[in-house]
Amino acid sequence: MANVKLAIVYYSSTGGNYQMAQWAEKAAKDVGAETKLVQVPELAPEEAIASNPLWKKHYEATKDVPEATSGDIEWADAIIFSAPTRFGTLPAQMKNFIDMQGGLWGAGKTINKVVSGMTSAQNPHGGQEATLLSLYTSMMHWGAIIAAPGYSDDSIFASGGNPYGASAAVQNGEIVEDIKGAVEHQARRTIDVAGRVVAGS
Repeated sequence: MANVKLAIVYYSSTGGNYQMAQWAEKAAKDVGAETKLVQVPELAPEEAIASNPLWKKHYEATKDVPEATSGDIEWADAIIFSAPTRFGTLPAQMKNFIDMQGGLWGAGKTINKVVSGMTSAQNPHGGQEATLLSLYTSMMHWGAIIAAPGYSDDSIFASGGNPYGASAAVQNGEIVEDIKGAVEHQARRTIDVAGRVVAGS
């Protein structure tokens, strides 16, 4: 799968989705994909970040992670999005990044990108499935190919059984469920599907 280029585009306020993105990147590299791990720009004001010690700590710790650009989307054969839920949908930071890709979309450059999504919330029923469905609605408009994991591996059942994508409860910045295997499987599946698309084109 060395011919597959994977962009892992994430947003994380306290670190859970960053950890998931790192797991996905390693799994993709292990099967030979070329990867870029990038974070969407932070939109929250400094005072909001400073008011939450966990948020501030993670923000400071990840300042060196490159910011996602339209060039990363255009470069990639496949994209894994990782972002927490905000009231059952994507956080403003991720939604803004997606909304800013109108130029690529208008030029037909989002068509046939293979995409998959991961998410987290404070508790297991905090809007995780709705958030991934919201992401995938946008991806349908892109003309992308959605590589949801479904129930294609036992690791999905072990991590809570979300067929739309790996999802986790995160408390105090820490993932409280055993989802590493599901994240790794989802990354490998995304690369596998993308490899078939690349080979077919």
